[in-house]
Amino acid sequence: MTRSRQVGSYVVTLRLFDTATRSVRDFVPRDLGHASIYLCGATVQGEPHIGHVRSGVAFDVLRRWLLARDVDVAFVRNVTDIDDKILRKAGEHGRPWWEWAATYERAFDDAYRRLGVLPPSVEPRATGHVTQMVEMMERLIERGHAYASNGNVYFDVLSDPQYGFLSGHRIDDVHQGESAGEGKRDPRDFTLWKAAKPGEPSWPTPWGPGRPGWHIECSAMAVYYLGSTFDIHCGGMDLVFPHHENEVAQARCAGDDFARYWLHNGWVTLGGEKMSKSLGNVLSIPNVLQRVRAQELRYYLGSAHYRSMLEYSPEALDEGAAAYRRIESFVTRVSTRAGAVEIGVRPEAFERALDDDLAVPAALAEIHGAVREGNTALEAGKLDTARDIAGAVRAMTSVLGVDPLDPHWAAGATSSAPALGALDVLVRADLERRQQARAEKNWAVADEVRDRLAAAGVAVTDTPDGPEWSLEADK
Repeated sequence: MTRSRQVGSYVVTLRLFDTATRSVRDFVPRDLGHASIYLCGATVQGEPHIGHVRSGVAFDVLRRWLLARDVDVAFVRNVTDIDDKILRKAGEHGRPWWEWAATYERAFDDAYRRLGVLPPSVEPRATGHVTQMVEMMERLIERGHAYASNGNVYFDVLSDPQYGFLSGHRIDDVHQGESAGEGKRDPRDFTLWKAAKPGEPSWPTPWGPGRPGWHIECSAMAVYYLGSTFDIHCGGMDLVFPHHENEVAQARCAGDDFARYWLHNGWVTLGGEKMSKSLGNVLSIPNVLQRVRAQELRYYLGSAHYRSMLEYSPEALDEGAAAYRRIESFVTRVSTRAGAVEIGVRPEAFERALDDDLAVPAALAEIHGAVREGNTALEAGKLDTARDIAGAVRAMTSVLGVDPLDPHWAAGATSSAPALGALDVLVRADLERRQQARAEKNWAVADEVRDRLAAAGVAVTDTPDGPEWSLEADK
């Protein structure tokens, strides 16, 4: 149940779960009428899959809800375009690291665009903000929280008495997930700056040439664009430690108050486990959009509460798509029979649901209840009533980014999903034959099915829930 209270002229209705306090808190922006949000964006090392973009969808709903409540939003989403994985993958494929990063940055931008995620106010790249990182490291060294050694710069974890407050990690249990590093005083310390290695890109600093560590980039960019104190920092729950714990340690020890609220979204899981990168081909955005339309995928990714895990299965995806089509069918039928449907008034129950820590499942229940009521009115010939209800449905779905009449979705109406749905039926028949052959240890038949599918441009990946297929990009 939500509640409201007055802060000056501002009426507080929105309450959000803050990871730092482990509690639901009233959201009061630092500057009334304006909210500042930083979202940890992509490390552009490969094709985006549905697990990567869930945070983009989840926090797009937060942004849209604030905008709907007449709160202006400064929204920063970064790009990590220099990283060990980027360098390794580019090297494995014989491509320049910058070209590899740019290729997949465009792929992420395309995925966000296709899913109707509003573009950020600014989308800074790590490589464009080395100056800000150097300045922050200089402050940390001056304050006794960091030290340089052999061209590297490390953060002294034991120098921060608050270290662990965000994640709940005890100092004795800290493992940074990185090698001890040359000159590191304590294995719990983490790297701010990496000394240059032969053949790697580097930037000049007072401590010698090198490249950024992962954590320093976000602290420096968040403060540069949003100020020493800003409202909300968000990202996936897998980033709470070490990334976000280290971000806030760096910023506060450098003298910045940093984020006032911390929000984290749950994973997309397969078989109860976080999505494996090996399944990225099957569940990449382009391949999933061969099965369903972009608005249907967005509906599915945003249908669970943002803090809960979203268990992926083809059946669950199809159910989400079907649920969206029921909403779409109602709105389009009304517009056909009763004339243009304008965006109307949001029901109070819907607003209460989103004010309650963005409870999208409860908000969707209100939408589907309205659709049922509207269909009844439409069948009874009560066209004015049906049109009013359809207007309310448009108002609600627009906040969730899935308004069926939004011109964005009309622009992408030439989806190949119906044809791919038919192909899915045919391919799955072959996959069932292959599974049966494997169960009978008839490897010749199993290989023959696989090879025939491969020749047709169909890649098969075995998952805990059975085989999945995708079209190879170059076929």
